[in-house]
Amino acid sequence: MHKIGHFLRQSWLLMVCSFCFGILIALAGAAWSPRIEQNRIDKLNRLMGGLLPGAARFESAAQVEVESARGKLLESDVYRAVDPEGETDGWVFNAVGSGFADKIELVVAVGPDLETIKGFDCLASNETPGFGDRIKNAYFREQFEGAPAGGLTLAKTGDAHSIDDKIVAITGATVSSRAVVDIINMYIGPVTKHIKSME
Repeated sequence: MHKIGHFLRQSWLLMVCSFCFGILIALAGAAWSPRIEQNRIDKLNRLMGGLLPGAARFESAAQVEVESARGKLLESDVYRAVDPEGETDGWVFNAVGSGFADKIELVVAVGPDLETIKGFDCLASNETPGFGDRIKNAYFREQFEGAPAGGLTLAKTGDAHSIDDKIVAITGATVSSRAVVDIINMYIGPVTKHIKSME
């Protein structure tokens, strides 16, 4: 009993401070949450416009459930890109998976025929600076532009300028490169199948 009393006398300030800081963090999170979400929406819109520059607007089209390799159900928001004449210019969806350091969230665009990938960009990624974060660089992303939608494979060597189903890994960042290929492969089948069922 004496030890408990001694502990409480010595640590009461630490417990009070921890409680107060916890409340402050919760309040700050609640206050900043709308702005964080708005920033995410703004970035998503910017990335979609960059992937399909011919689109006049993007319409929310569907939410698709995708099963991960571990059996977890993930949701993907699908958008239809509409050109100035009102025709479908392509489709865009978000895709999430595990990278080397943390989860990677991609924005992926496919053509209106759903047969080719128009490109991808990173909505969120915390991959290792100077290595894994090079998945954001144009020379890696350009390999996906015009590649077949589905069945991509990762190669350690090859011609990065050749547009086919083989994606050449970033030197020193094979895990991050494979993560991007795996994420796109995991999502593109279920998403394109769902879009075809809507038409």
